[in-house]
Amino acid sequence: MNIRLSAAMLALCGSTLLAGCAPLLLGGAVVGTGLVVTDRRTTGMQLEDKTIETKAESRAKDLATLGRINVHSYNRTVLITGEVPGETERAAVEKAVASVENVRTVVNELVVAPNLTVSQRSSDSLLGAKVKASLVDAKDVAANAYRVIAERGVVYLMGRVTEREATRAVDIARTVAGVAKVVRVLDIMSEEELAAMTGAKK
Repeated sequence: MNIRLSAAMLALCGSTLLAGCAPLLLGGAVVGTGLVVTDRRTTGMQLEDKTIETKAESRAKDLATLGRINVHSYNRTVLITGEVPGETERAAVEKAVASVENVRTVVNELVVAPNLTVSQRSSDSLLGAKVKASLVDAKDVAANAYRVIAERGVVYLMGRVTEREATRAVDIARTVAGVAKVVRVLDIMSEEELAAMTGAKK
């Protein structure tokens, strides 16, 4: 299997995770298609983020029944994407999400606009997969440290990375055809923290 195909498969795996399919978890690692995908969050934090997403999404959808709202939590930083009918709903959703227990920060990227079509959402999913594949192909990036979300051609990068890793990932994402903008929703750690973490996992 060549590198390109392997990268594409990993990207599809990543997009599957974004779509909410349940991977097999073993000791804090995601196992699938013969690959072990490590996560820089603790197992407890991963579960906490999942709980935040479930609660926040439920509250948000009660407030904006005509909208399309997606909630993504990483290390208790919550990104809200999608569409709502008006500014009132946009502000109400942000307030509701911020009130969820253990939420640290809310990044509100909701837009006041009609909901995206199925075709537009499919294009965004493909774009996110392409960005993920590009991160894998780069070789000098820990691609599994990033969560990639694409909405309306805007790519959001989530994860726990160093400033060096963040800059490199943004540069890579910007080169992917179809990407209109890259937004960092990253939890920045020091190089010393990274060295201690990777050393502990060896």
